[in-house]
Amino acid sequence: MKSNVGGIDRILRVVLGLVLIGLAATGTIGAWGWVGIVPLATAALGFCPLYTVLGFSTCPLKRT
Repeated sequence: MKSNVGGIDRILRVVLGLVLIGLAATGTIGAWGWVGIVPLATAALGFCPLYTVLGFSTCPLKRT
């Protein structure tokens, strides 16, 4: 797996994931909020399968 999730994207994914999980844990938005695990996992791995399918990347280009 080649990394395709950049720094700012990772931060946003962590924040979104934690907010969704927190809201689900408090019962504010229901069980679907546990979907917040997905953005947390993709941020931790630095890889998003959907980005690969769409040919998208937020990682900065590596210069040689």
